[in-house]
Amino acid sequence: MTEENAAPISTRPRSRIIVTAAIYFLLVFVVGLVLGPVRVLWLEPVLGRTIAVLCETPFLIAAMVFAARWSPRWTKLSGGWLSYLAVGFIALALQQLADLAVGFGLRGMTLNDQLAFFATPPGYIYAANLIIFAVAPLLVRRRRVAEDQSAMPSQP
Repeated sequence: MTEENAAPISTRPRSRIIVTAAIYFLLVFVVGLVLGPVRVLWLEPVLGRTIAVLCETPFLIAAMVFAARWSPRWTKLSGGWLSYLAVGFIALALQQLADLAVGFGLRGMTLNDQLAFFATPPGYIYAANLIIFAVAPLLVRRRRVAEDQSAMPSQP
């Protein structure tokens, strides 16, 4: 590759997707790190695990929407729906790795414990949140494209 063809890594499309996914993941993960102890230490003893997870969910979804809007703009990600879907799925992979690490390290859970959680009512809610997390960048992009098209003046 010649010097004139060498682009900085941040301008390469794949790199932008990965960086966008990492930022998206980090923003939502930080919100989860803040909300998790509130849910576990304060809400679960009073409301029970399922209601506590339900109380946390709107805040996580708001963080997902914010991060799904902000991270592609910050990285200047351009591309079609596949790029945004890749952002969501790469971020989901990062989230699951982090979740496993937190489960193992902080909560002393085994892999079987973590998988068994998905078979509980709070686990169903968590799984739905994961699906929303994975597709939020695509849904936010789709909405932005529709808004941009409706804002364009109609041509005769």
